[in-house]
Amino acid sequence: MQGSFENNHTLGKEPQTERRIPVHQQVYQQLRNAVMFGELTPGEAVTIQGLIERTGAGMTPIREAIRRLTSEGALEFRGNRRVIVPTPTIKDINELILLREFIEPQLAAMAVGNITDSQIAELTEIDSILDDSISRGDVEAYLRHNYAFHAKLYAIADAPILNEVAESIWLRFGPAMRVVCGRMGTQNLPDKHKKALLALTARDSEATAEAIREDVHQGMEQMRAAMENSSSFAEVID
Repeated sequence: MQGSFENNHTLGKEPQTERRIPVHQQVYQQLRNAVMFGELTPGEAVTIQGLIERTGAGMTPIREAIRRLTSEGALEFRGNRRVIVPTPTIKDINELILLREFIEPQLAAMAVGNITDSQIAELTEIDSILDDSISRGDVEAYLRHNYAFHAKLYAIADAPILNEVAESIWLRFGPAMRVVCGRMGTQNLPDKHKKALLALTARDSEATAEAIREDVHQGMEQMRAAMENSSSFAEVID
């Protein structure tokens, strides 16, 4: 898989200037974020022409971005050369819950041994912005800063293989999370970040892992419940 939490510009690191990033990588990152944060919705057809209009890029980098995102499970090829954003099933969500609850607490625990006070301060700042997004009802800002919190924490773990696996998982549930959050609103989206921050400050790896496990469980269970209470995911989207 290409790219990881550590390489994403939402980590709180200084972004590279566009002139230093190849066009094909810029296009890939732009489309990847569109999937991650639900700008492209589950079941939505994706066309090369539509993406050219969306990004202003040429056909070659668009084709390369589609190829990479398909290999990562963020997009799915259908018949007649159609590409769509996959629509998750309850079974898919169940598997993603198992994966997230296994991998992400491990990354959080591993981060404890590396984290500095300044990094804890950066995570606290991200969480403060996240709280403001919740209070304003800004779903997109909530999703982006929630991701940024997890991304920064997992990057500190310095475990690139686990990071890549975690990133692939986020790509698979991101569009569905946007739909569910948009329907429920942000007021029903509390998190366990403050519990994690307290555990990080105490350098308690076990408590940090448990806080992240609870955070992951809470968010994914809300998604599963929304899907189970609907006759289909299309109903959730509507």
